[in-house]
Amino acid sequence: MTNLVKNGIVKSSLYMIRFEQTTKKYGTNTLALEDVSLDIKQGEFVFIVGPSGAGKSTLLKILTRELTPTSGKITVADIDLTKLNDKDIPSLRRKVGVVFQDFKLLDDKTVFENVALALEVLDKNDEEINKMVEHILKLVEIWDKKNLFPKQLSGGEAQRTAIARAVVGKPDVLLADEPTGDLDPKTAWSVLQLLNEINSWGTTILMATHNQEIVNTLKKRVLVIKKGKIVKDSKEGKYE
Repeated sequence: MTNLVKNGIVKSSLYMIRFEQTTKKYGTNTLALEDVSLDIKQGEFVFIVGPSGAGKSTLLKILTRELTPTSGKITVADIDLTKLNDKDIPSLRRKVGVVFQDFKLLDDKTVFENVALALEVLDKNDEEINKMVEHILKLVEIWDKKNLFPKQLSGGEAQRTAIARAVVGKPDVLLADEPTGDLDPKTAWSVLQLLNEINSWGTTILMATHNQEIVNTLKKRVLVIKKGKIVKDSKEGKYE
């Protein structure tokens, strides 16, 4: 794990993500997260579950600095997000890949071009981009779709493209916000198998989901959030 800025550096540890008494308010009265303290080790796969509006998406957005906490402290890969300068946010986001339920692919670009964009912002040259995109598209088993546009893809193919884009730059952390929510059960399982493989590379994964079958079958660590609070943290948990 490397440091981005002089301010906000913490000592390296086994923890990839740490929340310390973190609270996020919207306006004056709406609590999205309340006094959350949480440690996630490097290489863990963690499910985040709870009812709609519980705070799952807020927690993920704080990790990319899309949102800032009202109080508390958060570190990701030894970076103190609460002290991070705005100019360094792009560098943080190179360490944190994100996969969304609705894919967020660019409709006017092919599968190859969508994934290549993630490397262009890293200033990779054309040779590196071509090699890395080919490698990741073969890994996620959509190399044969490289010249198709998002509207020509199935839901599973679009999600695999989105995952490829998120991990092609080899981030330390992958955040997945309901990545199987719009997929049929068979396709959802194929996406989960892919996420499991990515986790085996050492990538830390946090996945917010309502899919009870997936959570109960995989027996990963489960965080239960209700009304902005973590009410349960189980090593091999279930969806309750």
